[in-house]
Amino acid sequence: MRQPSVIARRVAAASVSLVVAAGAAACGPKDSGAKGSGGDSTPHKGGTLTVLNSEPQTDFDPARLYTSGGGNVPSLVFRTLTTRNRANGAAGAKVVPDLATDTGRPNKDATVWTYTLKKGLKYEDGTPITSADIKYGIERSFAPELSGGAPYLRDWLTGAADYQGPYKDKKGLSAIETPDERTIVFHLNKPEGEFPFLATQTQFAPVPKAKDTGTKYEEHPVSSGPYEVVKNENDGEHVLLKRNPNWSAATDDQRKAYPDTIDVRSGLDSSVIDQRLSASQGADAAAVTTDTNLGPAELAKVTGDKELAARVGTGHFGYTNYIAFNPTVKPFDNPKVREAIAYAVDRSSVVNAAGGSALAEPATTFLPNQKSFGYTPYDPFPAGASGNPAKAKELLAQAGYKNGLTVTLTHSNAKDFATSPEIATALQDALKKAGITVKLQGLEDNDYRDTVHSVKTEPGFFLAGWGADWPSGGPFLAPIFDGRQIVKDGANFNASRLNDKSVNDEIDSINKLTDLDAAAKRWGALDQKIGGKALVVPLFHPVYKRLVGKDIRNVVISDWTGVLDISQVAVK
Repeated sequence: MRQPSVIARRVAAASVSLVVAAGAAACGPKDSGAKGSGGDSTPHKGGTLTVLNSEPQTDFDPARLYTSGGGNVPSLVFRTLTTRNRANGAAGAKVVPDLATDTGRPNKDATVWTYTLKKGLKYEDGTPITSADIKYGIERSFAPELSGGAPYLRDWLTGAADYQGPYKDKKGLSAIETPDERTIVFHLNKPEGEFPFLATQTQFAPVPKAKDTGTKYEEHPVSSGPYEVVKNENDGEHVLLKRNPNWSAATDDQRKAYPDTIDVRSGLDSSVIDQRLSASQGADAAAVTTDTNLGPAELAKVTGDKELAARVGTGHFGYTNYIAFNPTVKPFDNPKVREAIAYAVDRSSVVNAAGGSALAEPATTFLPNQKSFGYTPYDPFPAGASGNPAKAKELLAQAGYKNGLTVTLTHSNAKDFATSPEIATALQDALKKAGITVKLQGLEDNDYRDTVHSVKTEPGFFLAGWGADWPSGGPFLAPIFDGRQIVKDGANFNASRLNDKSVNDEIDSINKLTDLDAAAKRWGALDQKIGGKALVVPLFHPVYKRLVGKDIRNVVISDWTGVLDISQVAVK
């Protein structure tokens, strides 16, 4: 996942694409706040939930969405074979059944996964959901005109690499079998113990072939979830959802579906969103945002107001902001230079530049500091919170730069407190103390992404960030450090060009494990092994702070997405 959306589109996103519990009391995690106000905190059915967002909910087609755990707004309409556990904190980082009766039954080497659908599943029109519908939904995600979803299926399914979707190839994918209406079997070309996580992506949502309208399907996709689409204007700028009368809570123990109507309004300035949620006037009293964080200035205002502070939810999504090196560019081909920079970094100043300790946590590991990722505390270049310029100078001298050196740091000009000028300037000041003169090269956001993710133009020293498609070390480490994922003619994320057979082999070995706790420990050990190579310098993990309206109840924030789960919210 590249960047969290403002869920990650790949996070998320929700990407971003950016990126839960059934308790009766309205509360988030222990430190989340956002308890809502009023005398009765018990959630009740009814009312209208308003969603105020900056980014429109574009490409509202399960084939085209790239979401983590099924997304936030999308998961109200699209159910999938599995989904994220709708629980607070670490409990929410687990995968659980959704349309399926379990999280999947693998064969001995995890190359074949079998699922059985629950009984009584229906679409919004009352027709039954079948395994053939899920197979068809996956197949249409391969159509070029419906591209944009997660790329894993093309890589993982046997014989799927060149498949062009059902519009061009009506034979379909032989790697997916549907022996009966409730059974679906996936054949993979290599072991994938984390297939249940992939099955949370919206590409696993059922699509009835008879109702498929191709590129127009996003205007009114057929709902398998608790809400159906009433209106979708300006490609997701205004999405209106109403209760799906054929959804049954008896088949869905994850989504609470308290409101009768959900009104999603997008294209708003982030400061306007925060102002409206703060004031909570009229419909805004029952409003939330799924993509807008409080910035340092807004957080300072909110912190001084007890009523507002009680309406702030705190979340942690698996994301790391870091310095990336391209060792094909001098002087970063010299490990001593990279190590010197690692020692020179002042993380306390970087955290302050990112908005302070309330919005950023210092990082010395590439994996996020959550158990589900396999987080193993380590610091290969221990320099304390403020850096160790003396040690950095010592290493520079060993590298042949006893009089220091001058380098260029590429960053984005976007005001995101992540890869932006504030972070770059903090690093510039810290490295100066070690005799490293840093020239800053700021690029507009689109130009920045195109430049740093191309093998042809990738700079030697730049700011980067990575978020997970699901809470595991696999989708975190493999895209950045697996040499087989170096992309020469497209978007490349392995900036260090690491192609170490021992690393690649360990990734393959871990992927065979269906015991995810055992896999997590191995991911943590691999992170530590790679960390000693100084191919990246972890800087911080972001913390998400989001305000809710005063009438919002049942705020649930999991470590899978790090943000309020809209499927749990009540407005009464």
